[in-house]
Formats: sequence, structure tokens, C-alpha cells
Amino acid sequence: MNRPARLVVAALTVSTALLLTACGSGGGDDSSSDKIKGAETGGRTPSASASAPTSPSDGVKRPEITLSKEFQANFDGWTNSDPKLQAILNDGREELRSKYAAIIQANPDSDAVAFYNSGTSLTSARKWVKSFTDTDDGLIGKVTVYRPQVHINDSGSGVLFYCVDERKASTKNRKTGKVTTTPDKPESVLQYRARLDKTSQGVWKNVSLTTVAGGCG
Repeated sequence: MNRPARLVVAALTVSTALLLTACGSGGGDDSSSDKIKGAETGGRTPSASASAPTSPSDGVKRPEITLSKEFQANFDGWTNSDPKLQAILNDGREELRSKYAAIIQANPDSDAVAFYNSGTSLTSARKWVKSFTDTDDGLIGKVTVYRPQVHINDSGSGVLFYCVDERKASTKNRKTGKVTTTPDKPESVLQYRARLDKTSQGVWKNVSLTTVAGGCG
């Protein structure tokens, strides 16, 4: 496979293999309490509206995450009336944003990535970011992150499923300026399946993450 042809964060060719091994190596729990009803079925196309990131009011000092003007991550419908579930959504959103920012900043050892990941999830997240920095690629365009589904399982862990549409995102090589676009195909829409544990400080950290290319139907 031609490495420069990989997508922004998975889907086809090299990207798919890269994400499914890097982001999917966190030892996901397949117990029934970690499954979300209806998550396997196809769904709607994300709407144009997107919820802006909001700051949690729990008093925890979280890292400030900034994306470049050339890249947008729009989160559609990331609200929940249950404060406990909203806290999981907030930290799950920032976990994904931290990895995008680390790629843009060419920093696989990002403190923000470590803040929102632990154990094997941190190892795989850094490996994934490094796959971009090794080839000197950044991100441009936009992704839409939508249809979040969240609950707390029997063991007290958070379970978060969501969809990422990468079809309007591309990679851009910092040296050559070459842009590699994401194919406009169903496989470029991925379903992320995360398990999160709450720290003593009150932060929901990713402990495992798997992805399914085309999993959002």
C-alpha cells in the first residue's frame, strides 16, 4: 500500500489498517454492558449544525486545546440532560480534539493526549499521532463528529460510541504542500467505540478505543 495515500484518520487503504491497529489496540471490553442498543444500525447524515466545545464546571484544570484555522472538528448533538453523561461527552470530545491538535502540532508526546488517555489507549494514541509526524503530514479541511451515544456500564466505566465523517478532510505535507484527500465513500465514515474510566480528579480518560470503518451506515 502507498503510505502517502492514507486518509486523515482511517477509512481506506493504509489509513484503515493504521487506525484499526493504532487506535483499536486498547483491549476493548465486549461485555453486554459495554454495548449500546442500536449502535450497529445505519443512521442519518450529520446535520450542518454543530455544538461548540463547552468548558466543564467541575473545577478540574484541563489543558487548552487549539486547532489550526485550516482544520475544523465540528461536534453535532453532543449534549445530554444527565450531568454525569454530559461529563463523559465533554471529556470524550476533548480526547479526540487532543489527538487532532497533536497531529497538527507534530507532537506525538502531547500532554493533552496524555491527559485524556491512559494505559494501552495512551500508547495507541501516541502511535497514531506519530504515524503522521513521521511523514510530516498535518490536517486540513474538516470532520463532523456526530450521533454520540453514551452510558455508564455495570462496572462504573463510561461507554461512548460516536461517528466521525472524514470525507471533507485531507492531509497536507508540511514540506511539499501535497494534499491527499479523503475518498467520498461510506468507509470514510467511522464509528468510534470508547471505554472511559473516571480518575480521582474527576476526568473521564479513555482506557480503550476501537473503530469500525463504515460502521455508521
